[in-house]
Amino acid sequence: MRQLLLFISIIFVGLLFIARLFYLQIYTSTEHNLFEDNAIRKVFDYPKRGFVYDRNGTLLVANQPSYDVMIIPREVEPLDTLEFCSLLKIDKKKFIKTYNKARRHSPRLPSVFLSHMSKEDYAVLQEKMRKFTGFYIQKRSLRHYQTTIGANVLGNIGEVNTNDQKKDPYYRMGDLKGKQGVEATYEKTLRGVKGIKFIQKDRFNRNIGPYKEGQLDTIPEQGKDITITIDANLQAYGELLMQNKRGGVIAIEPGTGEILTMVAAPTYDPSLLVGRDRSKNFTKLYNDTIAKPLFNRSLKGVYEPGSPFKLMNALIALQENVISDTEKVTCYQGYKYGNRFMKCHCNYGTRNDLVSGIQRSCNAYFATTYRKILDKHDNASIGIDNWSKHVKSFGLGNYLDNDLFVGARGRVPNRAYYKRIYPKTFYSTYTISNAIGQGEVATTPIQLANMIAAIANRGYYYTPHIIKSIENETLPEKYTKPKYTSIDREHFEPVIEGMFQVYKKGTAASLQVKDIDICGKTGTVENFAIIDSLKTQLTDHSIFVAYAPKDNPKIAIAVFVENGYWGSRFAGKIASLLIEKHIKGYITRKDLEDWILRHSLENEYAKPYSGEPFRINEHTRLQLVEEAEYKQLKQQVKNLQNPIN
Repeated sequence: MRQLLLFISIIFVGLLFIARLFYLQIYTSTEHNLFEDNAIRKVFDYPKRGFVYDRNGTLLVANQPSYDVMIIPREVEPLDTLEFCSLLKIDKKKFIKTYNKARRHSPRLPSVFLSHMSKEDYAVLQEKMRKFTGFYIQKRSLRHYQTTIGANVLGNIGEVNTNDQKKDPYYRMGDLKGKQGVEATYEKTLRGVKGIKFIQKDRFNRNIGPYKEGQLDTIPEQGKDITITIDANLQAYGELLMQNKRGGVIAIEPGTGEILTMVAAPTYDPSLLVGRDRSKNFTKLYNDTIAKPLFNRSLKGVYEPGSPFKLMNALIALQENVISDTEKVTCYQGYKYGNRFMKCHCNYGTRNDLVSGIQRSCNAYFATTYRKILDKHDNASIGIDNWSKHVKSFGLGNYLDNDLFVGARGRVPNRAYYKRIYPKTFYSTYTISNAIGQGEVATTPIQLANMIAAIANRGYYYTPHIIKSIENETLPEKYTKPKYTSIDREHFEPVIEGMFQVYKKGTAASLQVKDIDICGKTGTVENFAIIDSLKTQLTDHSIFVAYAPKDNPKIAIAVFVENGYWGSRFAGKIASLLIEKHIKGYITRKDLEDWILRHSLENEYAKPYSGEPFRINEHTRLQLVEEAEYKQLKQQVKNLQNPIN
């Protein structure tokens, strides 16, 4: 009986082993994961990242070689830690911390131990790497910025985090990917595809040659080059004009939706976020919570639009047939409703039609117009929804479906929005501030620039975008197919004439440029901040929108300058200069240029932190930049006559 039991046990164990071998070698053979196989070393071959060019073919971003020290924790043997740290220029504490981090990630898989070594450090270390088992050097490329402009346009690349690896298995610890700007939006296009070599190891952990004679190895696929819509010269000029100021500038080509320039001020040199000092520099920029250089004000800055929004109310009123372009409204230096008075700069008793109302930026005219829109159906609740739909047809209150990495929706209210405040009764006077762009309406610079592009086109726009072409690819249809507003074409002409008169004899008469018919609108927006738990009024924001030429639009622009007093003081000058620069290629209004370069708003931005009493709109005491800085800015402007190198 015992012999029988022993025989059965032997047979059972044998069958068990055979079944297990069959499972491992036959059933699961196709599931063999080379990346988890300890007997095979994986060496990645990183492709060159695609280049970035501006619309004129100027190279903006290229590559430079970089060397990373890699570690496979399980293969590390005892070593002279002090010598190794000395070669890497790190301390022992850093060595231990990085080693433990790599081991926690995976003891078997390679991790980046030290990234972005210079050529010189690589040359020294390479000769001694044989002494440090478990470490090896991997070559790849970093970004090399050919210019100091466009940090918020171009963006940067940085190491992936855990979430990146979970979302896309392509990435491994230590890999680089686009973090902001174009680098992030077109990451998959620019990055290419990594190559890999599988190397067989023996039981002593020595390399013995390619696994399966290299049949499974792959070669890297280089990233594709892209051309963006930005004009590097115009971008550089815009950034110089916005020195010592904060705000956003967006210029669009109306006939294509291509973004010509996108300035977010203050800015920074994009090369600061390359190399071993990247993390330190990023932390410094990130911690600047006052100037916020990493915050793209041109895309994410949400502001009340001010008087430029009057153009929208004029168009809606014409479409709804509640006014005619010849109908006049008498202005008594503002508009009174209830116990409140909406002041403006018209002379007492001025009678304005639509064109002169835009030209003089008459609050009484547009308050009357706004109320007629909402009260058309004797029900302001219906009127506000109808008004809201018209506004949104211009792309306001939404993300515009563009190819920019960040953005903000802004705000276009409707009845549902106001339900919380006015749950039962709703009258047009409750939201009268919307008439002059200072109520609950909020926009971003790119939304206002797009609105002006739609006006310039007499009723349609192309989705604003920053990609002009991709190597061997066709752009998506959404960038080449026009989007139509809810306003009929014929209603745009009187509004455009009003904008033209703003430059001829209105609030922007001092900003005219010879031989260019510019249509524009100034804006001044009240600016409040919470300081010491109190709502405090600061200096007004300066806003300006424009397009040119009048009948053959080549550029539509929106400029926001924080604490810039009024529309024509800062924003209007900058807009005129950029329009002339784009259309002519040179500047004749040197007086405007000198004024902008000489004047700073840094003292305005310091007021909330100075402890001094606020003096609102103190026009006569604008801060001048130091003479040395002014001369430097003038020289930089002069250098823009030559191509950017």
